[in-house]
Amino acid sequence: MTIHKEGYTTIALSLLFIFVLNAIIDYRFADVTWLRWAVYVASFALFVIVLQFFRNPSRSFVTGNNLVICPADGKVVVIEETQENEYFKDKRLQVSIFMSPVNVHINRNPIAGVVKFFKYHPGKYLAAWNPKSSTENERTTVVVEHANGTPVLFRQIAGALARRIVWYVKEGDIVEQTKEFGFIKFGSRVDIFLPVGTKVNLELNQVVKGGITVLAELA
Repeated sequence: MTIHKEGYTTIALSLLFIFVLNAIIDYRFADVTWLRWAVYVASFALFVIVLQFFRNPSRSFVTGNNLVICPADGKVVVIEETQENEYFKDKRLQVSIFMSPVNVHINRNPIAGVVKFFKYHPGKYLAAWNPKSSTENERTTVVVEHANGTPVLFRQIAGALARRIVWYVKEGDIVEQTKEFGFIKFGSRVDIFLPVGTKVNLELNQVVKGGITVLAELA
């Protein structure tokens, strides 16, 4: 397992904060042993939490020409037909994956193809499970066209804790299935919009892994 590049700055700042905090405690409360040890333990716990959030575990990815692979780790919170008004402007099958702070937060391309559309939207920070978060929160929208002509839309959505969405794609890019297309910090959600009638292999509340779990099969 390695640490993702998006974590380098945050981890460095966390270490600086922990060092300064412990130095102050040691200087001001040198005789209060219980307080010093409490701060030591809390500092260690904080560092471990930050470190695990940016982990990048080694994985054997699953690929397939007609397969749609889960773009993120987390839990399936939505499987339903809905109106997609930004790009398709018609009915689509929406699958949403909620990522808690303890999940790996790397986002991976669910299919291979050409990026036909990309847009970043500044917005609110509603809880990621709120239905309005899909259209009102800070988010990105990516549409990749499969080799068979089928477009798939996926959307990074910031949550109540997430304050930064990172993306690595732009219109015209040719992307590979399971390769990284972005990262979201500290809790978030990814929505995928598929053609109505697409065979979905997931169930509500199922725990999935990005780049491994097969989400659906394209016709």
